Amino acid sequence: MEIEGLQKLTLLDFPGRVACTIFTPGCNFRCPFCQNASLVVDAPVKGAEDVEEFFSFLSKRKGILDGVAITGGEPLLQKGIDEFISRVRDMGFQVKLDTNGSFPDILRSLIDRKLVDYVAVDIKNSRRKYPLTSACSDQMLKRVEETVELLKSGIVDYEFRTTVVAQFHEDGDFEEIGEWIRGAERYFLQKFEDSGEIIQDGLSAPSKEDMERFAEIVRPYVKEVSLRGVY
Repeated sequence: MEIEGLQKLTLLDFPGRVACTIFTPGCNFRCPFCQNASLVVDAPVKGAEDVEEFFSFLSKRKGILDGVAITGGEPLLQKGIDEFISRVRDMGFQVKLDTNGSFPDILRSLIDRKLVDYVAVDIKNSRRKYPLTSACSDQMLKRVEETVELLKSGIVDYEFRTTVVAQFHEDGDFEEIGEWIRGAERYFLQKFEDSGEIIQDGLSAPSKEDMERFAEIVRPYVKEVSLRGVY
């Protein structure tokens, strides 16, 4: 298990909890708008000793933090993530996992073992535009579809979310996404922000009006639809 970054406090990443966020290196997708490009493309690692430093930090935050959010990169690429999460849980913390959804078998195992409390899955785009938006293969997309159905079954608390980019998303995509995730508990549209280290330059955020229109398109299909990063 490799940790490439730590945000010591967040009130946003883990809904309803005071948490810290850890970042893992490496990803099997190549989304042009990825805001953690250094974790995906360069993927430097600091070494296993940082894991022990993290647990030392966590032990000092008992009674202050409720949970740990694990993001990336793609955390489910990490060998030993189940043992890592078990250790976090044994310390009394809840766990939120961010994933691109391409490892449904690993995710199911973690859920069945009650190692995760909340899962957030990125829906990159409509299925027909997934290769354009994530550079994934047809087989990888099928695994994402498995993950979507797994979570819709209600096996764990979850959310779906899409980072909306003007160059990649339009009305028809959200109609298709709505059909795809029909019946889901919650779906968030988050406005793209240029972090300064994205994979492809020249991308921009949609307008507030566009974001609101996209949300309205999906609302007939999903129980709760909300916007993030729109003010």
